[in-house]
Amino acid sequence: MVEIVAYRPAWPQEFRQIAAVLRQGVGSLALRIDHIGSTSVPGLAAKDVIDVQITVNALDEPLKSALQALGYTWRPGYQSDHRPPRLSGPNSDWEKWLFDPPPGQRRTHTHVRLLGRPNQRYPLLFRDYLRAHPASAEAYAELKRRLAAHLSDPADYPEVKDPAVDLIFLAAEEWASAIGWGLGPSDA
Repeated sequence: MVEIVAYRPAWPQEFRQIAAVLRQGVGSLALRIDHIGSTSVPGLAAKDVIDVQITVNALDEPLKSALQALGYTWRPGYQSDHRPPRLSGPNSDWEKWLFDPPPGQRRTHTHVRLLGRPNQRYPLLFRDYLRAHPASAEAYAELKRRLAAHLSDPADYPEVKDPAVDLIFLAAEEWASAIGWGLGPSDA
């Protein structure tokens, strides 16, 4: 079962602790380390999983080795993100690596994406839009609660949620264009 919990004020600090270990372990291979996903939006209900995005110049062996030395486990079955409709560009724009946390660390999803690719920008824009639009964040939380309550297979959760996330992303793109949104500094 997918469980959606009320926002926990400890999530940002938990991210910072995880990010500090990652920063020390991967060093300059990480161009950015950002808190993404629902736990990065104050007040937003979420699964109790900290989503971390590491932005890099290359998905290569030195990076994989550095993360594995920290105890992270690479999930080779997750090498691509969902591609929103009508976005042009090569499929390689949506490549990523996903890692599970080391034993004993709180639950995380660590996404590694290439600098400048649409899938690197997407979660940062999504996060910033929801931070700036609390009513949209509340509506999104309600969608997640209902999905979690009515889907018997947890694997269906992202499949059903993705189109709603795309709707928010499309609104976020218009918002970003209107305000001149940029990536801003890294979270760690």
